[in-house]
Amino acid sequence: MQNYDDPQVLARLSALKTMTMPQLRQEWEKLFAAATPNNSRPFLEQRLAHRIQELAFGGLSKPVIRTLDMLADEVEGKKVRKSVISDPRNPIIGTRLIRDWKGTEHTVVVAKDGFDWNGRRYKSLSAIAKSITGTNWNGYRFFGLRAAEGGAR
Repeated sequence: MQNYDDPQVLARLSALKTMTMPQLRQEWEKLFAAATPNNSRPFLEQRLAHRIQELAFGGLSKPVIRTLDMLADEVEGKKVRKSVISDPRNPIIGTRLIRDWKGTEHTVVVAKDGFDWNGRRYKSLSAIAKSITGTNWNGYRFFGLRAAEGGAR
């Protein structure tokens, strides 16, 4: 398990706030092996802080990088199959989610491009939760895939 409270990393992050611009540029060149792209202090501090943590704790996971790349392609207008961009919160395809609501058991099956409930296909668990309860719910929370913040609803 990662120790995100590593004192050396925290000290390096804290030091960024007190560094002069020449020191920030020097740190940038050390960590990125390139000249600074601009002279914006907030930009340099943020990117250096990210790089320090990335080197200490590791970068993004491959699935996250893949999802971000596909989302960027979609934003840029490149054709991306939406079913390829899956929400990492979704259970594996075929999983049955069972929820009892006011004495009635509801079973949802996770599909490749959505969720099946009562013979219909839904794009989101929230839509199913709304159909069941009549009110807006976070579908992941409703089906117990995400803990409620500040207590259960």
